[in-house]
This record gives sequence, structure tokens and C-alpha cells, in this order.
Amino acid sequence: MAHSLSAKKRIRQNIKRRARNRARKQTLKDQVRSYLAALASGDPAKAAEELRKTVACMDKIAAKHTIHKNTAARRRSRLTRRLNALAAGKAGGKAPAARG
Repeated sequence: MAHSLSAKKRIRQNIKRRARNRARKQTLKDQVRSYLAALASGDPAKAAEELRKTVACMDKIAAKHTIHKNTAARRRSRLTRRLNALAAGKAGGKAPAARG
């Protein structure tokens, strides 16, 4: 247990930050799930709109340092590749299986 005032304050700050970060990450997970559902429906226009929302959410969370900016960039790239594969499949070409 912390004894000094500064250590007690640090504990209070950590509790608040952890709650805030967990809420942000949960929001991002929910948005990604929404995007993946739109992707699974096979509608490229709906999936593109959900991807736009997901990328905006991810960038905001990365700007606040809840996730690292490179992590956001990597995940954004993987999600975009999946949309591009769907669009290529709808265009008649053989789409490679995208991971992520």
C-alpha cells in the first residue's frame, strides 16, 4: 500500500486512466466487429463506410496513446486489404485470402 501522497495520487490516476483506456479499446473492438459484419454481408459500399468509421476511431485512439500509432497503421492496413479483396472479388477477379 502506498504511503506518500504522491504515490496515492499516482494510484488514483492509474485507476482513472485504466478505465478510460479500457473503454476506448472496447469502443474500437465494437467498431471493428461492425466493420467485419459489413464485410461478411458482401456489400462493398456498406463495408467501405464502416471502414471509414473504424479508421477514424482507431486514429483518435492512437492519437491519445491508448494504442501505438504503428499498431493503428498496421491494423488499418489489414482491414483495408480485406475490403480491397472483397471489391476485387466483386469485380470478377480472383481475390487472395486476406489475413487480419
